[in-house]
Parts: sequence; C-alpha cells; structure tokens
Amino acid sequence: MSTSLIVIEGGDLLAALGPDFAVAFDLAKAEKAPATRKAYATDFRLFKVYCDAKGVSALPAAPETVASYIAAEAQTAKPSTIGRRVAAIRYAHKLAGFDTPTDAEGVKATMRGICRTFGSAKNKKAPAVAAKMLSMVATTPDRLSGLRDRALLLLGFAGAFRRSELVALDVADIEETQTGLLVTIRRGKTDQEALGRTIAITRGDVACPVKALTEWLNAAGIVSGSLFRPINKSGTVAASRLTCRSVANIVKEYAGRAGFDAAIFSAHSLRSGFLTSAAAKGASIFKMMDQSGHKSIDTLRGYVRDAELFKDHAGAGLL
Repeated sequence: MSTSLIVIEGGDLLAALGPDFAVAFDLAKAEKAPATRKAYATDFRLFKVYCDAKGVSALPAAPETVASYIAAEAQTAKPSTIGRRVAAIRYAHKLAGFDTPTDAEGVKATMRGICRTFGSAKNKKAPAVAAKMLSMVATTPDRLSGLRDRALLLLGFAGAFRRSELVALDVADIEETQTGLLVTIRRGKTDQEALGRTIAITRGDVACPVKALTEWLNAAGIVSGSLFRPINKSGTVAASRLTCRSVANIVKEYAGRAGFDAAIFSAHSLRSGFLTSAAAKGASIFKMMDQSGHKSIDTLRGYVRDAELFKDHAGAGLL
C-alpha cells in the first residue's frame, strides 16, 4: 500500500511534516511481514476495482459496500481468501485513520453466512511424519543437489521450521555442539519484532540432520551467508537463497519419489510432520511449543488430536 491510500484533511499538515511522515508511514507498514503486506496490497487493489466499477468509495468504504463485495467474491473465492481480503480492507482503513467498516455487524454476519454456506474447513496438507521423512530422504541422489535437499528436509523436519524461517537461515545462525545443533531464528511469523529465539536440533540415529547439514556445507564450500542455495544445471552453487516456493517443490518432489501423493504435501508438511510425530510419541506440548514457536496451546491441540485419534478409541473391541 502506498501513501496515496492515506487521506489527510489539509495539505499544509502533510507538507509541514514532510519526510518525517513518510518515514512514520514506512515504519507503520513494517509491523506486517513483507508477504502479508504484499497479499494485503493485492486484496485491497481487487476491492478498489470492484468499488470503481460500482461507482462507490473504497477508502473510506461503507459497511454495505464491504458486505456486497464479499458476497460477490463468495461465488468464486474460498472463505479463507475472503477472510484475508476483509483483513486487508480493515488494515487499509486503520492505516488511513478511518473507522473500520469491517467491524459492522452486517459485514460480520455476511462473513459468517459465507462460512456456513460455502464451508470454512481448511484443506490440510499431509504431515511428513518420521517414517515418511525417512522414506523421502532415502531417495535423495548422490550428487550436490541431493546433499542439499537431504539437509533441507531433515533440518526442516527436526526444527519444525516454517519455510520462511528455513530459507532465512545463515551459517552464522548455526552452532554445532556435542549433542546437536543450536539454531538461532532471527525472525518468525509470531516474532515480528525480531526478538529472535534459539532452538536445539538433536542428532539422529538413522538420518542425522547434523551430519546431513555438515556434508552439504562442506561439499558446497559454504562458510558464510545463506545456508540453502540454488544450484544451476552445471552444478554451480549460487550465492542467493532458495525461495519459499523452492522448499515446497523439494518436499513435493521427494514425496513423489518415495511413492506418496505429492499433491497433498507442501513445505508445511515438514513442520506438521515433526509435531504430529512428537505428539504420537507423547512429547510434552510445552516442549513442542519451544521447538515450533507456537504461542497458542490451542493451535497445537490439533496435532495432538490427529496423532491420538485411534488411541484408547471408544469403539475398540466392539466389533
């Protein structure tokens, strides 16, 4: 979103504040992650296109406009997507200093109706649980890209990393100890202030993430900078980072190689695979939160429930 979204009464005030206001505006935007800001900008642009076509104001927008817009969107967009667009509209109004039309009961009721009518269940991706992870890394080829992919898969699983956290890692964030690795995560989804946190990666008996990472770094000659990097067709390792999309593609590739349905796997499968496997082994939910960085126990309950669906089942032995 640009400063053109902000409407200020009296041009003299903006002129007097000058560059200080521009800096303040940039800092205000920085409260959101870059990916979130990009998504919000796209969502608000779509809303503005709708408003322009209807001849109504997008900023400030009337509650009736927002309700009508999301009702129209419900014909083609998922409820989760519409929810994000409502959040974008709300954010644009807050940033511009306007009352938020999304707080109106009419808008909320319309959104509830959309969820009830079209459903709001998430399309969950399959977790790459420990057994599946071992099958996946067993298919990595004996070449430089295979070493990288093996290290990425094992570290991503063992650290319960989000893909954005995984690709952001630098060599300087890794410290090897006798018992494993200490990994510093500089910033995460729930740490927008970049306070940072350190997690432990234990060594493995069958497939060791510590060994895999060391082998990749040594083979690639990486001593500083980004941990996981692109490799071109001639085998040259780039200085840049892998993208989040690359992580997803790698997970899908090796899921397919191992004989699983690649379509139901994603980058999140590494994170959910660790949490589901840890829950199945009876790990402390608080230890799981330490590893994953979750702030809410309620979020983790789903992983625990999925892992224990058949444990002490009420129907066991009935038939």
